[in-house]
Parts: sequence; C-alpha cells; structure tokens
Amino acid sequence: MPWTEFSPKALRSIDESTARLNIWHGAVRSSKTVSSMVRWIQYIDAAPPGDLLMIGKTERTLGRNILNPMQEILGQQRMHWNRGAGEVFIAGRRIYIVGANDERAEQKIRGLTIAGAYADEITLYPESFFVMLLSRLSVPGAKLFGTTNSDSSYHWLKENYLDREDLNLRQWHFELEDNLSLDPQFVDDLKREYVGLWYKRYILGLWVAAEGAIYDMFDIDKHEVDNLPVTEDGRPAIKRSWVLIDYGTTNPTVFLWLVQCADNCLYVADEWRWDSAERGRQKSDPEYSKDLRDFLQRIGHRPQWIFIDPSAASFIVQCSNDRIPNIAGADNSVLDGIRYTSSLLSANRLKFIKGKCEGTIKEMLGYVWDANAQKHGEDKPVKAHDHGPDCIRYGVNSSRLYWEPWLRKAA
Repeated sequence: MPWTEFSPKALRSIDESTARLNIWHGAVRSSKTVSSMVRWIQYIDAAPPGDLLMIGKTERTLGRNILNPMQEILGQQRMHWNRGAGEVFIAGRRIYIVGANDERAEQKIRGLTIAGAYADEITLYPESFFVMLLSRLSVPGAKLFGTTNSDSSYHWLKENYLDREDLNLRQWHFELEDNLSLDPQFVDDLKREYVGLWYKRYILGLWVAAEGAIYDMFDIDKHEVDNLPVTEDGRPAIKRSWVLIDYGTTNPTVFLWLVQCADNCLYVADEWRWDSAERGRQKSDPEYSKDLRDFLQRIGHRPQWIFIDPSAASFIVQCSNDRIPNIAGADNSVLDGIRYTSSLLSANRLKFIKGKCEGTIKEMLGYVWDANAQKHGEDKPVKAHDHGPDCIRYGVNSSRLYWEPWLRKAA
C-alpha cells in the first residue's frame, strides 16, 4: 500500500471507532479508506461469533477499492479471496461479499445475522439496502465500518444518519491534507482536475447540493472559436475525431462531430439535429441511418468511433445492418460525464466552432440541475433541451483514454 505514515486524525479514527456505526467521509484520496481498512482488519480478529459481510456498489468495485489493497496488506497466507463463490477468508474467518447497486440488493442479505460489516461507497447504495443492513447487525456487539465521499446535503445518509445526534454513531471528516503520503504534484494535479460542485465535494469534502447552472464556467467569449487549428500547410490539424449521437423519437435526435486537434483540445466542430415536434414529423430508423451517412460525408473525416446512447438499441441495429463502421455504445454515466466536461471547460480544453453547433451552445447555457430531484438527494439535470449536452458527455466519457493524460497538463 502506498502510504508512509498515518495522520493524527487517521490514528484517532482507528482507535475511536468503537460505536455501532463508524463512518469515514470526505475528500477523495484523503486516507479515509486506508484508515477504515486497518480498523476492519483489527475488528475481524476480535469480532463476536456470527457472519461477517463486506459490501460495495458492485463486487467488482469492492475488489478494486478494498479487497485488492487488503491483500497487499495481509498477503496471500492471511487472506484468500474466492472470487467465484462471493466470499473471502481473512485470518481464517469467512466473510461474505455483496454488491448493492439497486433496490433489489436488500434481498441478498435478508435472513443473515451479522456480527460485523464493512461498507465501501455507502452513498451509492439504495437507502433500502442500508436499512436492511442495519436490521441484520443483530449480534450483540456488532459494528459497521463504512466509507463514502461527500455527496448532496440532502442525501439520505447525511440527513438520516450523519446529522443525527441520537444514534450510536461516530464519524470522521477527512480532507486531502489528512493523507500524509500524497505527492505534492499529484495533489496539485487533482485540485486542477475537479471544478465547481466536484471541487467542493471531492477536494474540500463538503456535503453540498447541486443547484443552478451545471456548466457555470461555460463562457461563449472564451469557448467559442472561429475555426479548427490548422497545420503549416493550412489543413485542419485533426488528430482523431468521433461522432456522438443522442437518439430520440418524440425528442430531438442530435449528431455532433467531436474533434481532437494537435493542440490537445477537443472541438465540437459540427452538428445535425432533427426535432420531430418542431418539424411535425417523426423519422424512422432507416431515415436516421441515411441522415447519419450524409453527415459523415459532410464532415469528410472518418471518425474513430461513432458513439450512440446504448439505450437506442433499434437505431444501433439499423446502423449495423446498413454497415456503418465503428458503431459503439457510449459510456452514458451522467455525473461522470458532467464532471469531466466541467473539468475540460474549466481548463479551456473544450471549444465550440462558431456557427457550426448553435443548438448545442444554446442548450449548454440552459443546462441546469433538477431542483426537485435534489430535494430527494439525487443529482441529475432537468430533462429538457439537453440533447447536445448529453452528446458531449457521451463523447467526453467514451474518449477519456485520449484526453485524460493531457488534462493534468492544462494551465
């Protein structure tokens, strides 16, 4: 494990986490996970008889975030992870492994009598799972140890547990400075990569609500440019490009051309859209396929991939039947896409060609958080006039391999 020493807060959290519920929360990479793992390992040796449980959003993320690092600490002799069986043995004690990614997850732990549990990324669980988990911690002296990054101030974990004073609960709020092992250059890079809402949550570790404009850093004077950069012989300095598609039937269908140029900036360089409500006619999948082929001919550059929202299954099949090359389902993770797009805009690495994508620019200016959803602790955009911004987050998410390495070098 890449640490050199524990901060006083980390040591205190390990010593004082003796309540029924013990939760480490705050900034990313702040040593809260390492501290909680050390305490969990201690607890396994001393826990009362009964089932032990480890939980992540999925078994895969639990393995990546917790089990793999724990194996580095303990070694193969003290820890055996039986991946196929959903269980791990630590110091000779069997621990069940569970993913809690949707409302059905609580069924996985019904009937268990649990003597101890470790919960990674708690805010990503359905509340119903957490409620069931607490009811299963019924062995005398049973304890829960959990971690999470900060989230909305309206999140169920914050309102129903962390903010209450009547529970047998101890909590520790961690900041980046609590991790004494981080390289200063990495900390500096990390602070530049997170902006706006995510800087407050993931760097400062604050529990804050998402509200107002999503891309409040978007500035037409700064982000709109006349043309793509060119080479010495006057040709567009394109390194690679992608076509991004947000597909709709009653809603608009939008194609965007996203270009990475030699200056390591991304450019939204062209747009096509069909609004069936405005035009008074819906188009069929074969018609949209023809429109896509015409759009590809218009841009005159073969894209590396054509990223389509994976929910548009019928259109993806139609494109495949028409032998349109390089079709791929986009990574449509909403919050990750918004966060990465915000970082690119803040670093002035995402730009828009003037006169080529006016519909998308208009939607970027009106892309706002859903205030009603926020009251329930859910972060999501208002589902209206969002088709261009949705395309952009598909493209930004799906092309991260190519732009993420140089984002850290952005001024």
